[in-house]
Amino acid sequence: MTISNHFVRKFLAISAAVAALLLELAAAPRFAYARATTQFEALPLARSVQNHLLVRAFINGKAAWLTVDSGAPVSAIALNRSQYFRLKPATAESKLPARVQINGAFNKVAIARELRIGGLTLVDEPVVTIDLGGSVRAARRPHEQEIDGIIGADILFPTKAVLDCERQLLILKTDPDVLGSVPGFDRRGLRAVPIQVSDGFNLYVNGSVNGKPARLMVDTGSFTTLLHHSFIRRMRIATRETQYSSSAVNLKDRGVRVARIRKLSVGSVDIIGKEVGVIDLEGLIHDGLLDGSPPVAGLLGAETLRRHHGIIDFGTRTLYLR
Repeated sequence: MTISNHFVRKFLAISAAVAALLLELAAAPRFAYARATTQFEALPLARSVQNHLLVRAFINGKAAWLTVDSGAPVSAIALNRSQYFRLKPATAESKLPARVQINGAFNKVAIARELRIGGLTLVDEPVVTIDLGGSVRAARRPHEQEIDGIIGADILFPTKAVLDCERQLLILKTDPDVLGSVPGFDRRGLRAVPIQVSDGFNLYVNGSVNGKPARLMVDTGSFTTLLHHSFIRRMRIATRETQYSSSAVNLKDRGVRVARIRKLSVGSVDIIGKEVGVIDLEGLIHDGLLDGSPPVAGLLGAETLRRHHGIIDFGTRTLYLR
């Protein structure tokens, strides 16, 4: 995901067509082990100026920077880097779709022969190739490393990952047959919020906006928390205009406004006097969830998760906040 200055340019919302691919991946993850005695892998993360959490990886032996993105159901590689990493197209023998639909348009599925993250090696790993666009490069500071792709839920769930957004740490279970939780995981002072996982592998938590029940998508790829403009309008919450815009893969740019929320609640955690971005989330959140009961009101983004010591436990499907 890329941003325009202080606001996210949200790009990845996968249609129902990807759900079948994700379910197949989750049911039969393909692992090879670089160190057979290692049960957990703790990886330090870098934080970009765009507030993305980046992990060092190797794709077919070549170094890459990948964003750890809880809002992306499927992992992806930048289209302009697919030849560099020697990705192969999905074939009929792989029993995977040749392309998937993202925001109303189709993107190709490719195969990484080897994707190595720390001591964990994924073999013949399917990824979607997407156009990250010039906005990634435009938003970067001079000499900042360009992002090569995304690690999504299709890898984070099978490895029962724990993502610590404040300490900038990603812990992966390198052996899915090993029982037990991540050792040394300190939950003291944190409140647990159950995560609901959709068929498309999006993560949602219950909450409220100024007392009105709502759900939020947990999205570390979103620079900040963003609420849907129609929800804010129905709540009669005042907004102010900004110079910023939000864009998405296969979607047009859309303007960003700002609103001040008197009380934003996530589970039992209350955030008082929170300023959030307000955008049109149509096309990014699907299946009528924007008008559901309760509605999905927006994205719980990286800035909020970092400030409130957010930890996402994909194994237990729990968000911890302080």
